[in-house]
Amino acid sequence: MNMEIGKLLVVIGGLILAAGVIFIFFGDKLGWIGNLPGDIRIERENFRFYFPLTTMILISIVLSAVVSIIVKFYRGGG
Repeated sequence: MNMEIGKLLVVIGGLILAAGVIFIFFGDKLGWIGNLPGDIRIERENFRFYFPLTTMILISIVLSAVVSIIVKFYRGGG
């Protein structure tokens, strides 16, 4: 059980590291994240509201696919 948790923590740490490297080197090219059609943005004189709905859905789909692939390989393709 402890080995499984350890492996999971290493995988999560690797994913966080990869995300950090992507944002460091390609952050200027990722300006479209948060500015997709469907992201809700309301700006008034003394009020700002921003809810990146489409961006969150897209990130959720991508992360679900990545986790699904990792689990599939972790369980031995079954």
